[in-house]
Amino acid sequence: MKRSLILAGGGVKVAFQAGVLQVWLDEAGLTFDHVDAASGGVFNLAMMCQGQSGQQIADNWRTLNPRAGISFDVAELAKLGYSKSLFTLDNYRKHVFPGWGLDWNTIRASKLNATFNVFNFSQKKIEVIEPSGMSEDMLAACVSLPMWFPPVKMNGQTYIDSVYLTDANIEEAIRRGADELWVIWTVSDKDEWNDGFVAQYFQIIETSAVGHYRAILERIRQNNEAIAVGGTGEFGRPILVKELKADVALHYLINFSQDRLTETVNLGVERARQWCAEQGIALHKQTPPKPARPSKASVSFTEEMKGYVAFGAADFEEGYKQGKKDGNYFMFHLTISTDDVDRFVEEPAHDTENVVGWVECDALGGKLNVEKGHFNLFVDQQDPAYKKMLYRLVFETSVGHKVTMTGFKKVKDDPGGDLWTDTTTLFVHLLQGDVAAGQDDTAKVLASGKIIIQPLDFLKQLTTFRAEAPGGTVGDRVSALSRFCRLFFGKLWDVYARRVLSSGPF
Repeated sequence: MKRSLILAGGGVKVAFQAGVLQVWLDEAGLTFDHVDAASGGVFNLAMMCQGQSGQQIADNWRTLNPRAGISFDVAELAKLGYSKSLFTLDNYRKHVFPGWGLDWNTIRASKLNATFNVFNFSQKKIEVIEPSGMSEDMLAACVSLPMWFPPVKMNGQTYIDSVYLTDANIEEAIRRGADELWVIWTVSDKDEWNDGFVAQYFQIIETSAVGHYRAILERIRQNNEAIAVGGTGEFGRPILVKELKADVALHYLINFSQDRLTETVNLGVERARQWCAEQGIALHKQTPPKPARPSKASVSFTEEMKGYVAFGAADFEEGYKQGKKDGNYFMFHLTISTDDVDRFVEEPAHDTENVVGWVECDALGGKLNVEKGHFNLFVDQQDPAYKKMLYRLVFETSVGHKVTMTGFKKVKDDPGGDLWTDTTTLFVHLLQGDVAAGQDDTAKVLASGKIIIQPLDFLKQLTTFRAEAPGGTVGDRVSALSRFCRLFFGKLWDVYARRVLSSGPF
């Protein structure tokens, strides 16, 4: 059984792919007989040909400052509608490629059975380039999206990104004998059409990339069905497709945030570990998290929410209405601290256990101290356009019974102006006992309802934000608060401003 790794394109979304490589190559120890890459995936393949480990590839993306690769095509911008391109890849050549440790002699000498895909515009065909034929110019050509970057001229030919014909050259992998195709796919296949030339440009990319990908998958399905009933099929042998797909909250091209890139890599690690567990693939080691620094910057804020719950109710809305009618008031007053801004903004869970405060409910004994708590700022629900803020509080009633409050804010752009409602309404269950995460479905629901941030309380909350950096400077504290705010508003952008740009660029 021959196994091909397919590093599909996706612009800078392939930072997710790098996180998957950390798990597949290093933690699971998987090996591949062939590796194919197209569009943005060629960056990761170049690093593999360089001899880098999955961890090294992932760290290259984690430490990449996306602003370091930006270079405007100034001479062309004055031509407006007749300009060659908006940007160049000059700063990728000067800063990013050397920063990644790419050495073209080493890449050309690689023994890896690898294929890079580029579109020869002069001859109107895909060219498959092996490591021996790679160069800085050729790597740039593989990612030269028309309009955004100029085409690359080599040997009298014009080359551009291959994405219009393929974002994953599965035919080449099959031609080279692959029986298994391990695909990492990040191009969105959502049914979402937005106006504007930027959105429509990348929706055309999605149309071409996803359309061609689905077409080859359908051919593989038909091939396998024919072989299963005694035929020969198009490819003459069964082809198994193993796909790890993700809708990543990162724009294909327009991103200025290193935190976003790092979070995307870490999301790839997280999803790959989950995927391996589902596939029954053992991980021989797990890369430990970065060691704690002696000085951690933190951000804290205080939040107060008030509402009603009904005992015996399972539905949130009905519980709120009945609780209000019965006078079952419920509220909390919490101070939440991020403990370490680096970890908080870079990890996909955006979680902290530094939660202190109290809840108040007369039916449970009045004002009760929170014994432990857990908070997630924004968690993608597979679709980056739908997120949740999660709360978990454990406290003890006046008669000594443990109660767990679980709550979530549903952050989703439904018809109408719902940003305020979504971010200020918490749907809550009161569960019997000290219930750990993942055990909610088996716990007894004591009460349900919802609690809300009132406008005046929200204004007070804005005055409670604090940043601390023990041993640091005022600049460190300002930076910590700035990163927290960029995370917060960037995630809101993913949901409520995606018609302007599909993901927050900052």
